[in-house]
Amino acid sequence: MEFVKNNLFLIAVAFVSGAMLIWPLVRRGAGGPWVNTLQATHMINREDALVIDVRDAAEYAKGHILGARSMPLAELERRVGELAKFKSRPVILTCESGNRSTNAVGILRNNGFANVHNLAGGLAAWQQAGLPVEK
Repeated sequence: MEFVKNNLFLIAVAFVSGAMLIWPLVRRGAGGPWVNTLQATHMINREDALVIDVRDAAEYAKGHILGARSMPLAELERRVGELAKFKSRPVILTCESGNRSTNAVGILRNNGFANVHNLAGGLAAWQQAGLPVEK
């Protein structure tokens, strides 16, 4: 008990640093499964995956993955019926960094889509990998 009292600050730092190490693993489980850019291109080319960009229209207009459909996250729940014919195909969701598309995965899953994937790192990772975008 004396040790804890004398080293409270060090114990707090150890706890926070441990939590920071575990957080990415916990977050990775949410909004998954996640696919990297290589897996995504494989799914697009070989499995005819549908790519949905959940960024707003202005962001989408600045550049997006080739063939991606624009469906802003704020409209996704309302417009999910437009995607009903694609329920049997793999779906890849993307945004700028992968955060907004995490929410979109849940929306599609709740609406009966089973084969839904989140692009890890979003469009930023796509561009960093040197993959093509269109405007």
